[in-house]
Amino acid sequence: MRTSLVEIAQIENWLLKRGNPQGRLLTEAKILCSPDLKEKVHLQSASYEAIHQYGREKLFQEIRAVEYRLFHSSKHRSFQNRIRAIFKH
Repeated sequence: MRTSLVEIAQIENWLLKRGNPQGRLLTEAKILCSPDLKEKVHLQSASYEAIHQYGREKLFQEIRAVEYRLFHSSKHRSFQNRIRAIFKH
């Protein structure tokens, strides 16, 4: 593996708390000693957060689409009536 890929894998394992404790501890020591590596960790963490947020938004959109189909289609009228009856009281 190229050095950069090894570094990315080490950062990923450290961020996601994977791998053996000794390897994570070594990575943490490297991060503390290297401002460049600390910046890479910050950027990789920010990337993971952006990807996570994007995934949440996509899931929310899919849920809204299913909700719309269920509650605005005459095909699902029976289901709509049952749900409305539950929350009517």
